[in-house]
Amino acid sequence: MLMGMITQGLCQLLEPAVTVRCRQKDLQLVKDVVDKAGKQYTALVNLEVALKIDEKTFLPSDTAGGIQLSARDGKLLVVNTLEARLDQIIMQKVPEVRSMLYGNNPNRRFFD
Repeated sequence: MLMGMITQGLCQLLEPAVTVRCRQKDLQLVKDVVDKAGKQYTALVNLEVALKIDEKTFLPSDTAGGIQLSARDGKLLVVNTLEARLDQIIMQKVPEVRSMLYGNNPNRRFFD
């Protein structure tokens, strides 16, 4: 799962040099999969990437896990933590929950 999160973040950034940040207790796991994720990314998009693991600054220990990728001195940032993924799912499901609670709105024209 962690390798997939890194590869997905790399595909979003499409940058040649990326820094990976994780929780301190996940550091060894990230070290184990970072090279595989870089190779998987290269196979997918046919671009080389230099991955660096940030061993000085970590994600907060109270997060559920995941990674944060940054490029261009932190100007480009992809937060791929479990909390960020849950927030995305919540925002996608709001219209569905709204219609379940209040019924369909007859004035609504688009259902995207």
